[in-house]
Amino acid sequence: MKNFFPLLLLSLSTLFVTPAVQAAECPSDIKSVTAKDDQIPVQILAFRVKPLTKCELEVEAEAWLLLLQKKIVEISNAKVAVTYKKEEIKKVAIVEDALEDIKDAKEDEDTEQVKKATLVAKEALKEEKKVEKKRLQDKTVQDALKAATTNLKEKEKAKTDTEKKTKSIDISDKTTAGKKHIKTALLEHINELRGERTMLIDRFNTVLTELEIKGGVTEEFDNYIRAVSGIRVDVTDASATWTTISGWILSEEGGFRWALNFIQFVVIVIVFYMLSLLAGKAALKALSKSKTFSSLLREFLVMSTRRLVLIIGLFVGLSALEVNLGPVFAIVGAAGFVIAFALQNSLSNFASGILMLIYRPFDIGDFINVAGVMGTVESMNLLSTQLRKPDNQLVIVPNNSVWDGVITNVTGIAERRIDLVFGIGYGDDTEKAQKILEQIVNDQELVLKDPKPVIKLHELADSSVNFICRPWIKTENYWDVYWNITQEVKRRFDQEGISIPFPQRDIHIYQESQA
Repeated sequence: MKNFFPLLLLSLSTLFVTPAVQAAECPSDIKSVTAKDDQIPVQILAFRVKPLTKCELEVEAEAWLLLLQKKIVEISNAKVAVTYKKEEIKKVAIVEDALEDIKDAKEDEDTEQVKKATLVAKEALKEEKKVEKKRLQDKTVQDALKAATTNLKEKEKAKTDTEKKTKSIDISDKTTAGKKHIKTALLEHINELRGERTMLIDRFNTVLTELEIKGGVTEEFDNYIRAVSGIRVDVTDASATWTTISGWILSEEGGFRWALNFIQFVVIVIVFYMLSLLAGKAALKALSKSKTFSSLLREFLVMSTRRLVLIIGLFVGLSALEVNLGPVFAIVGAAGFVIAFALQNSLSNFASGILMLIYRPFDIGDFINVAGVMGTVESMNLLSTQLRKPDNQLVIVPNNSVWDGVITNVTGIAERRIDLVFGIGYGDDTEKAQKILEQIVNDQELVLKDPKPVIKLHELADSSVNFICRPWIKTENYWDVYWNITQEVKRRFDQEGISIPFPQRDIHIYQESQA
């Protein structure tokens, strides 16, 4: 006990000091080598980061984070510019509507309406000037507008003379049409920036994957990526919504990319489905050569092989859809725990089904007696066994009830003995009855010679002398021999005058005279 508390303090100090020591182990002069080229192909980047240490990868992650953050800033500035431009368009539209009202009022010589419309136009124009002033004072917004306008002008220059005459657009910032065109150019510029953002995230994720493999903590980086990913659409502006959606669909890092991913997913699933069929056939062919496998176990293994290949194909397809499989496995694990807790009885049946497949107490086509039900085994899965009763009723018995009870496999062995008992009267000739029974049994072609049938006088019962008759037959001939022998014994006993007693009572009546 004297050394307990010092050791405890030493352990705690080690626990809390170790991270600092580990952090200090990383040299401070490490510089990024992969973030210099933000267009580096993902595959090449994966090769570049493979030999890097954890410390070097942390530096790489920080460098790519700065590149991504810079791109997010550009997108945010462009969105702010769109907001300003929407306000300007709104105010200009009010001014233009007011001017139309003034013109109509002058034609109607309505001076009062002219004054009201003039006042509205002045207020709207004043508000529009305020918005424009704020926009001009924001340098980052001006840079975004400049980039969008430059792109728009380049597209105009690229047009042919015929296209300019028929589809030339106004790109001035003085008219409503010009402002709308600039807003559309801003939205298209945002779509381009989003494509660049997606490319950066792909490369950033490549670095983070390698960092996580080598023991680094990537949670903070992952949270930032989730926070800045995705597309938010302003549904109140129909033109902006259409421009955003159409731009995403037509972009290489948007619609085309996901369309290609979806095609890959479908192709992968189809290919793995075909592979599952081939794997099932191969497994069936391989298992059919072994006599140690029952039909039930063979079918189970073949189906399991097919499903395993399909599941692998599904996960490969999900990876082609760029789905992070880590959370998927975590969700599957958590869901499996909840389902296992909720379906305890079903899992008990599942376990019983596995044990029956391993120990093979019966097979398809066997006639069995389980859980108080007699029937022929038609099929079995991991939860239940299906039996066909002799009267053609289909009975489904839970595997747990089958495995926990007594299993009688009537047809599980090739040879079987028939146990028959025949009684004769006490006044009949026992030796003659014995010879008749032996002759009847020997005349039956389906009775086996080895083992030899047993025919013996067995019991002196209350009202009869009983013979046992125990011939051996093939299991499938049981009832044919049973019925043939029974019928022949009755015919021969009647023919030879041997009685077959049945239970009866003798009643004796005594009369007594009165005293």
